[in-house]
Amino acid sequence: LAAHDIESALYGTSLGVSLDAGSEGAALEHGHEHHLRAINTIRGCGSIAAAVECGVLRRGVMYECVVNRVPFVLAGSIRDDGPLPDVITDTVEAQRAMRRQIAAGGAPALALLMGTTLHAIAVGNLLPASTLTVCVDINPAVVTKLLDRGSLQTAGLVIDAGGFLRELAQQLAE
Repeated sequence: LAAHDIESALYGTSLGVSLDAGSEGAALEHGHEHHLRAINTIRGCGSIAAAVECGVLRRGVMYECVVNRVPFVLAGSIRDDGPLPDVITDTVEAQRAMRRQIAAGGAPALALLMGTTLHAIAVGNLLPASTLTVCVDINPAVVTKLLDRGSLQTAGLVIDAGGFLRELAQQLAE
């Protein structure tokens, strides 16, 4: 989520595809560079928080997390581009950080798991049964895998995460 959110905030794209409603998802010239440029911009600042503090990052989910002091854990994967400087690349340490965050904040009332199979299942398995969990993914197998592993409090939405987030933002604004 973080790299895509930052790319969107800096360039208005996701993996080089315009997010402007009027563009109908057009790929932009040199847009394929935006994802790594966004990551490297944050790396140049030193962290996501530093990018917010120096005015480079001025909107988006990660911006709001920093400004509103909402803690986050970014766990890496073997497929990470970059990664962002805040990403924990050691999977065992990332899992420990997730457990600490869940314990420190108490059981969250709601968890949204979006767009990454391995991370959604890992986090879903760490959450207590009292947490309402919504898993959003274009691949129905992700929801099935999470339910098969005992996360019975999970509601699944088979939809593109980008479309879901746009609709969620619109509904929250109203």
